[in-house]
Amino acid sequence: MTENEKDNIFGLLGRNISYSFSRGYFNEKFQRLNILNHYYKNFDIQNCQDFPSIISSEKNLKGLNVTIPYKEEIIQFLDELDLVAKEIGAVNTIKVFKNGILKGYNTDVIGFENSIKPLLKKHHTAALILGTGGASKAVAYFFKKNNVHFYFVSRNPECENEISYKDLSQEIIQNHTIIVNCSPLGTSPNINKCPEIPYEFLNSNHILYDLIYNPEETLFLSKGKKMGSTIKNGFEMLMIQAEESWRIWKD
Repeated sequence: MTENEKDNIFGLLGRNISYSFSRGYFNEKFQRLNILNHYYKNFDIQNCQDFPSIISSEKNLKGLNVTIPYKEEIIQFLDELDLVAKEIGAVNTIKVFKNGILKGYNTDVIGFENSIKPLLKKHHTAALILGTGGASKAVAYFFKKNNVHFYFVSRNPECENEISYKDLSQEIIQNHTIIVNCSPLGTSPNINKCPEIPYEFLNSNHILYDLIYNPEETLFLSKGKKMGSTIKNGFEMLMIQAEESWRIWKD
């Protein structure tokens, strides 16, 4: 598939994203559904300040997904924010309107909600969110909406609801039965890395959810499985949020 001046261009904005799922997913979707003149490409930039040059050079750009590390930084370049994205404070989907208006949305929260809800039981009332980047904010939004108490776990805690990895005692681990990895630790090719939590305190009451989808079972998930925890990777979340992005672009 090749692009030309008549194509509707979509893409992924991020840094070092050659590995990404999105380009293959959407281009295969366009071919499978015989959606002509639609093309999805990677916009791999080393600095978010380069974003305006993409907008000015890509005259047929219709929509973008946004990934690490620009989900928060991108907001300054947008004209409007969807109410949910505004409340979350992070954007992973941009729609380019015909008049040139750029509007930001967050479809991560829908992907996370729909993929974790089937796993939740009555005792899942408290959570730990590992990492404080843009994706973690969507996870936190879901927990707030569903009355799940949570802490962000950070190497350098700054806010009232942030704790450090050193604070993770047996009591905290066993009282927080949902643990979500929103950090990039464990992503291929660095598959021998994982967040430094005391895995020995996990049990069958826990859900370990990793936003990473490559590899399919990260070291974080593998360590949880050995302790009897329920585990899930981010692949279903990714597909759900991608389809929600497509719905936004089409409307």
